[in-house]
Amino acid sequence: MTTSRELDGSSAGGQFLRTALALSVLENEPVRLEHVRGDRPTPGLRHQHLAVLETMAELCEADVAGAELGAETIAFDPGLEAADGSGHGGLEGGTYAVDIGTAGSATLLCNALLPLATILESPLSVTVTGGTDVAWSPPLDYFRYVKLPLIRRFGVEAACEVDRRGFYPDGGGEVTLRLVPSRLEPITLTERGPLEGLRISSIESESLADRDVASRQAEGALERLDSAAGLELTTRCETTTASPSPGSALVLRIDHGTGVAGFSALGERGKPAERVGEEAADAANRFLEGAAPVDRHMADQLLVCLALAGGRMRIPAVTDHVETRCTLLEAFGVDVGLEREDGTAVVSVTSSLDVGP
Repeated sequence: MTTSRELDGSSAGGQFLRTALALSVLENEPVRLEHVRGDRPTPGLRHQHLAVLETMAELCEADVAGAELGAETIAFDPGLEAADGSGHGGLEGGTYAVDIGTAGSATLLCNALLPLATILESPLSVTVTGGTDVAWSPPLDYFRYVKLPLIRRFGVEAACEVDRRGFYPDGGGEVTLRLVPSRLEPITLTERGPLEGLRISSIESESLADRDVASRQAEGALERLDSAAGLELTTRCETTTASPSPGSALVLRIDHGTGVAGFSALGERGKPAERVGEEAADAANRFLEGAAPVDRHMADQLLVCLALAGGRMRIPAVTDHVETRCTLLEAFGVDVGLEREDGTAVVSVTSSLDVGP
């Protein structure tokens, strides 16, 4: 391998790894990561992290070292050279299949792949088998109905097809992410527009249908939402689905004049279905009390796109994930500004990543 950018993950988790790999491919720059997931009780690569590494490597035929479960040091060289052997070559598309092998998050893998649309030379289709609605990751309907619609506004052409859901502990869900070559426009998300509507997506596995879990989740959310906000319910979708494991999830989407924001909760053994809806509604109510146009989870997810296209974004809070991702972007030469204003923060990028052929 050529000289690599040295990165230390001792105070970070899987997000640091996924973002570093995406940036490595986007900039065609080798990286060496030490202390992978160093701040987790079980550091090193777990199944879902290994799946991201192996997928990235397969997409660009990368040179990789340390691609094994438990590895705490990895080296990754994308090697995307132009046809004439000079400069940054684009990424060829194609059709791929990835089996995480556990209930590891399929949505986190898809999230890691989304920015690659900006260097694609042809359409890319990746079918992922794993967990679609599992803890510590965006539920599938957040990815489909909040993340994708928002980034489409700025030029990323992406779609997600669902074959089946996968809840913890068996996973077994299957989704297909489709990307086409895209050009990101500068992102400006500093003001929230007028509230335009509310979408509720509530899902239950077949094994929970006789308890009306999906309906009770939705009712719990509606009863808890602050009526003073004046939100109009525009879509209520309750779905019963086949899945290897029992499970449920609820996602609220708030549409406003400049974007969308999402809030979610997962069902758990012993948790009343109504409480699932209430948890998502509580997060929505906190968002409505503030002034940011994006929710706290979208804040860090959009940072790579911001780094690619430049722009400004107001976020609800500077979370650990935001700080970690900003630090990583700066390590790749991105000039990231962060200003705290009136209980929110504004992230800005004036010097974006230099990617593509």
